[in-house]
Amino acid sequence: MTITYDPKNPKYHDEVDFRGELERVFDLCHGCRLCLHLCPSFPTLFNFIDSYDGDVAAMTRAQSDQVVDECYQCKLCYVKCPYVPPHEWALDFPRLMLRAKTIRKERGEQTFIEKVSDKVLGNTDLIGIASVAFSPLVNKLTDVHSTASRNLMEKGSGIAAARVLPPYAKERFTTWFRKRPRPFVSNRRADASVFPTCFIEYMDPKIGKAVVSVYEHNGIGCTVAERAKCCGAPWLHSGDVEKFTEVAKANVEVLDAEVRAGRSVVVAQPTCSYVIKRDYPIYVDTEAAKRVSEATYDTSEFFMKQYRQDKESIDLEFPGEIAPDITYHAPCHLQAQNIGLKSRDMLKLTGAKISVVMKCSGIDGTWGYRAKNYELAKKVAGGLARAIEKTPATSISGDCHLANYAITEELSKKVDHPMVIMARAYGMKID
Repeated sequence: MTITYDPKNPKYHDEVDFRGELERVFDLCHGCRLCLHLCPSFPTLFNFIDSYDGDVAAMTRAQSDQVVDECYQCKLCYVKCPYVPPHEWALDFPRLMLRAKTIRKERGEQTFIEKVSDKVLGNTDLIGIASVAFSPLVNKLTDVHSTASRNLMEKGSGIAAARVLPPYAKERFTTWFRKRPRPFVSNRRADASVFPTCFIEYMDPKIGKAVVSVYEHNGIGCTVAERAKCCGAPWLHSGDVEKFTEVAKANVEVLDAEVRAGRSVVVAQPTCSYVIKRDYPIYVDTEAAKRVSEATYDTSEFFMKQYRQDKESIDLEFPGEIAPDITYHAPCHLQAQNIGLKSRDMLKLTGAKISVVMKCSGIDGTWGYRAKNYELAKKVAGGLARAIEKTPATSISGDCHLANYAITEELSKKVDHPMVIMARAYGMKID
């Protein structure tokens, strides 16, 4: 048995070795149970072990694989677990689950639909470019009310027919950025390179526009690393280490050029910022990857960093639309970064009262998109919806584009990114 989460270690790909490590970790988790309410994997795991009177070794392979399948990489283990590295027990449940999926893929144990789903959900740039070009037709066909086309999509790709999908934009974010008149940034105090995640680039450029507008209004110059592609999270979470590493290396090269030019990298989507900060240094393992990681910030995190350094330089006059009460959903992949609730702190600057909800949406990358996970994901999202309904807020905000649409699906209410709310508070027109 080898305690390794390094895909370059030969033992990482050895299934017998992996099964030994799986048993060790399951035994530790069973004895602790602090993660019982985090995701479906843990109740399932504990019920299986309890049925064997605590004998972890008695679990069948199918039962172990079910635990793996129900892990959706929320990363909240890192917040809750007392045994994560550098603890001597070195328990890293999320990365062990990724190891399991990598071995399964290498052994060819995926179903045909699983393989197709991985390709569809992983090729975000290819699909995004085509979908923006034909957005009116694509949005019509992928609308949840287009029953026939969505049922066909589920059968062909494994994406749940009932899942509300974000629509595609008519114009890409980077296209808007190139065409816009470049304003003179007065009192320039910092420079940021906006990483155009696939969600912003192809689906909701409004978020990127809001980031740029709010930053430049407060003396932060903006560029865009146009050659950067999707962060690669769908490949990593499906166990395709080779493809993820290929994507990560290409992005590191592009982003490192921005960092060496004196710019910080800002990312408006939690999964993407987590991957760049935490996963790129592991899978790329170069000085460039470490530089990029250290220079990468969530957009609200970077804004509040500037505010702390020089409060006088941030404009606190908000002549635009301000919601008096806001429910802020803190996404799992931001919580796992251990940076605090920077979006909440930023929204407070407008004078709004903020209620915070920290429950998972059940999406987590692409897990909640898949038909086989849909019902379980809905149960997870139901808890989030009930928590939001208990708050007094008239407006809902969240950093994660996918989680926001899960909330919309549950409550039929619009959810705005914190930077969009800030832009409106400043009176900016970004729609």
